[in-house]
Amino acid sequence: MQHKNGRVVGAMTYREGDGVQITIPPGPCKIVIAEIDVTLSWVDGETRGSAAIPMGEYSHYVADGILVVE
Repeated sequence: MQHKNGRVVGAMTYREGDGVQITIPPGPCKIVIAEIDVTLSWVDGETRGSAAIPMGEYSHYVADGILVVE
């Protein structure tokens, strides 16, 4: 697994199961890259969040400049 820092700078969402799309807030995040997916974690005020997204979605967000990997 790779651990990186990043920053969400655009509209980024994820889905929990079959639920609705949930927005990941703009700002700094931690990124853990595994073999088949990527986990992002962030702090938004007093709330902590995390999301596992498929590798293809992660690559799309990075290529489009929505997620900047440091």
